[in-house]
Amino acid sequence: QQSNVTSYAATVVAITTLEVFAGMWVNAFIVCVLCIASVNKKTLNSNEKILLLLGCSRFCYLFISWVYSFLSIIYPNYLYVHPRLQLAVSSQSFFDYSNLWVSASLCVFYCIKIANFSNSCFIYLKVKIDRMVTGLLLGSEILALAIGIIAYDIAAKPHCNNHNSTGQGNFWKASIKMDKHFFPSFFLAGFGYAASFMVVIFSAVFLLFSLWRHKCKMQTNSMKSLSMDAHIKAMKSILYFFIMYSINFVCLVLKMVYVTKKESPVTFLIEVFQYAFPGVHSLILIFSNPKLEKTLLNILP
Repeated sequence: QQSNVTSYAATVVAITTLEVFAGMWVNAFIVCVLCIASVNKKTLNSNEKILLLLGCSRFCYLFISWVYSFLSIIYPNYLYVHPRLQLAVSSQSFFDYSNLWVSASLCVFYCIKIANFSNSCFIYLKVKIDRMVTGLLLGSEILALAIGIIAYDIAAKPHCNNHNSTGQGNFWKASIKMDKHFFPSFFLAGFGYAASFMVVIFSAVFLLFSLWRHKCKMQTNSMKSLSMDAHIKAMKSILYFFIMYSINFVCLVLKMVYVTKKESPVTFLIEVFQYAFPGVHSLILIFSNPKLEKTLLNILP
């Protein structure tokens, strides 16, 4: 049984390590390209600002999540010691929510920038969206910081019962107790996921409706519409994100169900997808951006 546990742990660490470093490379590429562009141009447009912050958040999230997962599997005695666990959980929560809300902000930006509606409020947002991006990103980070502080407080409570555990078996029991105690944080995560998911859904619906109206207007025109192309490209990006976001939300629900089952195949698949999500979606964003795509294709050979 001990050899099976060791084999399972080695498999999890090996696969997640490959995913994490691939995702970190993709997001580091985005950050480096945009930083170089900001130095050359002395400024970044609104889309590039969102992508830069998103790349930074995902890079840090993948690194901290990998360290947390590695220590919880290989060196649980080191992790479950005050205040290391609280710092790991709090940092992971902060960058996870930063990733989610900045991604949602990107969807809102695409929707407002590209969709066409005659509503006066929408027109006002369309004119002011570039000035509002900084405030939108700042609000996302403040919200993520608040969630990180709450997660730190939740993670600190189990230590009052577990700080005297010293044996290997006691550490395993302490780990299970902590996981059960983290149910409030899972519900908190569910609320954050659901709220940002609703933002993505509304952005996709408004953009789809705008695309349909624009298509109706262009039916009599045989010429190719640049606005139509912009609608379709933005719709593809949001649709990809919507699909991955849906799967990620299902993984969160399953993680709540299988939280104490350390060697379950479902737990393994959840970890595989959650580590793949930041890298795969960032790769989609690269191929949706002509500048990033061209740079990537130039350096790959």
